[in-house]
Amino acid sequence: MRKTPYAIALLPGDGIGPEVIEAALSVLNAGTKREGIGLAYTRYEAGADLYQRTGVSMSESDMEAVGKADAMLLGAMGLPSVRKVDGTEIAPQIDLRERYGLFASLRPCELFQGVPSRVTAQEVDILVIRETTEGLFAGRHDKQKPSNEAISDRLTISRATSEKLFELAFAHAKSRRAIHGTPGHVTLLDKSNVLRSNAFLRKVFDEVAARHPEIGTSRLYIDAGAMMFVTNPERYDVVVTENVFGDIVSEIAAGVVGGLGVAPSGDISLRHGIFQPSHGSAPDIAGKGVANPVATILSAAMMLEWIAEQHGDQRCLKVAEAIRRATAVVLRDGPRTPDLGGKGDTVTVTQAIVTALNA
Repeated sequence: MRKTPYAIALLPGDGIGPEVIEAALSVLNAGTKREGIGLAYTRYEAGADLYQRTGVSMSESDMEAVGKADAMLLGAMGLPSVRKVDGTEIAPQIDLRERYGLFASLRPCELFQGVPSRVTAQEVDILVIRETTEGLFAGRHDKQKPSNEAISDRLTISRATSEKLFELAFAHAKSRRAIHGTPGHVTLLDKSNVLRSNAFLRKVFDEVAARHPEIGTSRLYIDAGAMMFVTNPERYDVVVTENVFGDIVSEIAAGVVGGLGVAPSGDISLRHGIFQPSHGSAPDIAGKGVANPVATILSAAMMLEWIAEQHGDQRCLKVAEAIRRATAVVLRDGPRTPDLGGKGDTVTVTQAIVTALNA
């Protein structure tokens, strides 16, 4: 049992980021206290507000420091009104992915009892695994001559990253089946009928799948697969796909289970992990006290699972599961925030989850 505290780098960020981070800390502290787990927090400034003041979205020294933590917990970064010269938003979270080789984004989407959905579905429990360093993000820093006539983005798929990604997908399919009773199935979404890069992606997937014959597999074209998220979401267990495809379908999956307010995520490599809600900074509701803290609270639970895996600390796994159960109780019984049709606010929802956790 580890006696020294786990070092957690906090990146509250912009908009509602600081509000939902404080909510997650309240729940984390309540859960870890019961199990005698120490968490040592260090806050770092990053995001659009910092960029406006200094011209950088995260300092080099802080970028280096956060990588030494046991895990990172992020609120939200970026503001639509703050853009770089090339017209894109600042994105230090993407810079962190690239710096630390965070090749996979884990996006669990579960339909909790009491959460309204526009889709008629009964049992939805999907894990979308999005590749995050290649695909259509591979050429993010490519030099291009300015042009008013045409511009292009590079799509790159490598064997090394794809194999790591697919091995991770099959590992999660096995662990989800063992722990949660899910089917143990992996679906690849691609556009291999048109794109050579995606044909190669499918080839590598087939090679990795052959190593795991006990796990069922499907291969769907992205257009049909995206449709099935809303027509038959129950068919999915683990879904794995290219960077931009994953960015899109993970948001669709979140919409199916009630929206981004209940959608956590974790960007991981084999050694580093950043955990954050799938939603953005929502500047239109920042400071109003109505931000839904659930996605960040569930992201904090994912962070504890990651720590448990990295350090063999079953206490962290126990707390993560307790946080999930408590959150499920509050989503079922209320209070809920306005985005879920409720009249609660950030503080009352957080307090209710802490109370359920301590019950």
